[in-house]
Amino acid sequence: MTIRVGVIGVGIMGADHARNIAHNIGGASLAGVADIDAACAAEHSYGGFITVDALELIGHPDVDAVIIASHDSTHAELVLAAMAADKPVLCEKPLARNAADSRRIVEADLEVRARTGKSLLGVGFMRRFDPGHVRLRRTIEEGELGRVLMVHCISRNVSSAPGTSNESAIMNSAIHELDSVAWMIGSPIAEVAWIPVGAGSVHAAGSFQDPAFMMLRTASGVLATLELYLNARHGYSTQCEVVCEEGTVSLREPAEVEFNEGGKNFVEYPADWRPRFAEAYRNELQAWIHAIADGTGNPLASGQDGLNAALVGEAMVESMRRGGAFVSVQGALVG
Repeated sequence: MTIRVGVIGVGIMGADHARNIAHNIGGASLAGVADIDAACAAEHSYGGFITVDALELIGHPDVDAVIIASHDSTHAELVLAAMAADKPVLCEKPLARNAADSRRIVEADLEVRARTGKSLLGVGFMRRFDPGHVRLRRTIEEGELGRVLMVHCISRNVSSAPGTSNESAIMNSAIHELDSVAWMIGSPIAEVAWIPVGAGSVHAAGSFQDPAFMMLRTASGVLATLELYLNARHGYSTQCEVVCEEGTVSLREPAEVEFNEGGKNFVEYPADWRPRFAEAYRNELQAWIHAIADGTGNPLASGQDGLNAALVGEAMVESMRRGGAFVSVQGALVG
């Protein structure tokens, strides 16, 4: 059985999804792509149909399942349209621009579950399919190193996108850790704080504070920290260390190339997140396609997980606006 996939939005992320579906994912084919830029759609169509109308793609008879990688502002209505058409949908993070829209989607998903017995919705938090993050989670679940005491996360990028603000840095970049910490620990985030760090990078424009330091506490009591630095300049880097009673376990930086030159030893960092998480994206897409073909449950982050991340993000924004006060997260549940 071949699942015919339509991709909405073929910018950086959507283009990668289209290429993977066309060439790297077993049991899937790229039926078509939709993008407001027809030339961009044609460039990444790989023989599928092209359209500038996302709703046309969702309703197309040759499309069995939909990937949404368009602008964040479009996610909610497109997800709801795909679900109304009874088509499985993978929505890139964030699920929606805010918790209110995310909650609308979760309610619609619950109606689908009540009617069909399964969910049509998966949210694209790719760290859940990264081998390193999966190993960290398994170590925690199996209790290899005893009880978890703390988690330290670092997320660095070369440069921030034009127009990045403190709010968008939280809702679009930090949101990965806001999801992955809860997923690894197995407990929702209960309270958060955004801590002012003083002098920021000269590369951060306007009032954008970069780097930023954040704290999260799970409902089970585990404290996690996050350094988010979007203008680190040296390359893309994501790190995580889990501190336990009997030791620690950490992600290792995957080095593509190592140099020995002029009395120095150094490695090259990727320019952005895609090389680092290329395997995770393929694993995520393959798991999604297998689940659709087999008729099994959603293997991706759920709608509730997407809502949780939005709730945590909005609490973090409130903390930032209140000068770093701890803010409780209301309504986050196990996905």
